[in-house]
Amino acid sequence: MQQGNGTAASGTGTTGTPQGGGVPPMPPAPTTGNDPQPAVPPTGTAEAAGQGGAQWKPIAAEGSGAYMPSQTEAHAPASQADPISQPERDDDDIFNGVVGSRPARGSSSQVTDIFAATDGDGSLDDDDVAAGLAEIDPLTVRPRISSLVLAVVLGLLCLAGAAGIYFFGVHTLHGQNYDEISFNGLKGAVPGWFAAVAQVLKMNGVVVVISLVVAVAALAVAAVRKRWWLLGQIVVFGVVCYALAWLKRLLPRPFIINTISDHANSAPSGHTLLAAGASLALLLAVPRVWRALVGVLGAAYTVLVAVSLVDAQWHRPSDVLMSMLIAAGMALLTMALTRKSGMDDLGSCAPSASIQIVASVMITFGICSCCYAGYLFWQLYPGLDIGAQWTYGAAYASFAAATIGLACLLFGLALAVRQLTASPLTRLGLIGAPPAPPRR
Repeated sequence: MQQGNGTAASGTGTTGTPQGGGVPPMPPAPTTGNDPQPAVPPTGTAEAAGQGGAQWKPIAAEGSGAYMPSQTEAHAPASQADPISQPERDDDDIFNGVVGSRPARGSSSQVTDIFAATDGDGSLDDDDVAAGLAEIDPLTVRPRISSLVLAVVLGLLCLAGAAGIYFFGVHTLHGQNYDEISFNGLKGAVPGWFAAVAQVLKMNGVVVVISLVVAVAALAVAAVRKRWWLLGQIVVFGVVCYALAWLKRLLPRPFIINTISDHANSAPSGHTLLAAGASLALLLAVPRVWRALVGVLGAAYTVLVAVSLVDAQWHRPSDVLMSMLIAAGMALLTMALTRKSGMDDLGSCAPSASIQIVASVMITFGICSCCYAGYLFWQLYPGLDIGAQWTYGAAYASFAAATIGLACLLFGLALAVRQLTASPLTRLGLIGAPPAPPRR
């Protein structure tokens, strides 16, 4: 009986401290009221665990029930290690190790429940996964509220700017004189290379066909990416832009001066609205890697169409500038309705150097060009009330600078806001595949 007690005191039982520097007994794993009792790895024997003392500590969030030896442990050789004594890391521990000590909302066990939600055929239930991700981090299924507010504010400012241009260009003496000077004299002031481009764009149906091809491409990209909510947004955006083009039949144009151009109202320009709207729709649909290129090409295409329409004497300067602002304003308001379908895939949300550089350059250049156009307009403003001839050259230059600058500014803002609404940087969104090893 005494020998048995001595063996129990110094042997490999679960009471007392084993001799030889074995693994001490583990503390009981903490549990919650709803989680089952976690499986605690056995302490093993001194021979199985190897020589040297060890202390156990938790490796995950409280309540996960996972333990591992501390850094001060003298690890045993691989040949002597007992696989049973090495605690296995479950999905909760891996999630906590990647994301952080604990999720932003809910416990690590909720993550397992989220990804375990399956349909009858074993496939993931998208609704359950989306609901679970929203519980952990809402930015995985919607943009930041500040980004949505920014889109709304910028969109309303663009629409207000369109209304202001219409009022000045149509309802004031200086505005009608400015439009009339550019309308009648721009044709002979454009460079030769642009005259050739304008000759093609002003052919009947060319702008309509090109813009429709771009719009169909935007719908096709959204459908291929299976972004059904985004697809619906693009359709509604296109319908609204088409409806706004009919404002020219409703808006009045008072007779202030006797003009060579038609006295009927021509604002806004339907062709410019179609070109800018199709380009912005494609910017909404394409993935992150193509956004910067689409933004640059869309701005260039819009400028060519706008200037060619005035060169062909189809529209006045205020018509095309107003249309550009309307298209950009409606696109920004559409971005304010972005949901998970219009966002980048989870794991691919990341900053884009190309978007940051291109958007910054376009916005900066657009502001500078618009300021230069405003300076020229301020210089020629005293002569507009009498239509002085010395104002003609400054009127052409100011219109060109205003058109190029406004297009760059609007597309740069649309590019930046699209990135903000489509790729909010979240803890979950930054999880991706590990980097591949370098190849020799």
